[in-house]
Amino acid sequence: MTVVAARGVVKTYGTGRGARRVLDGADLEVGAGEVVAILGRSGSGKSTLLHLIGGLDRPEAGSIEVAGERVDGASEQRLSALRRRRIGFVFQFFHLLPELSGEANVLLAGRVRGARADAGERGRELVDRLGLRDVAESLPSRLSGGEQQRFAIARALVNDPALLLADEPTGNLDADSAAEVLRLLRAGASDGRAVVLVTHEQAAAEIADRVVTLREGRLVG
Repeated sequence: MTVVAARGVVKTYGTGRGARRVLDGADLEVGAGEVVAILGRSGSGKSTLLHLIGGLDRPEAGSIEVAGERVDGASEQRLSALRRRRIGFVFQFFHLLPELSGEANVLLAGRVRGARADAGERGRELVDRLGLRDVAESLPSRLSGGEQQRFAIARALVNDPALLLADEPTGNLDADSAAEVLRLLRAGASDGRAVVLVTHEQAAAEIADRVVTLREGRLVG
């Protein structure tokens, strides 16, 4: 089953002579249970493509579907609902709320309108499964980078999304923590979801079923 279908995606930053087209007809298709790694030089548009797929930004042209729902052209209300129900995000900078414990950050994602009815139970199970119970009540400032990213992954998975988008998820981690995060992302695909991973690290690309490179605004490979 196809989870991501992006066709002819165009995105330009700036206007006039200063305009730069970072995506120029990019195509990407990702199936359920598949991990796809996107490589490319810094500034090539990798993160931009992830933001467009996740409905955090809008393309100028092309079409994007996630789990059969159109992303391009959708209203903000529909995009918000789609992100809550179908898409999980993991970023390089963990974006945990500093005043909440690690577990509370996870459970908060299950309390938004439209969340799964069993999100609270699922969140606690994820904290246990990801080996975080001993530090569940700790504030982010007391957690290691690897622990913070594992909580971020639990938060991303709490509503059991069809798609997990990961933007340089190991960029701030030591080798051991990075390896654990990559194992968890790979396991996320084993549960039947699609995973799209933006990275510049070879170790991250090695967990992928398919590696594509963003070059001159298009995906090749």
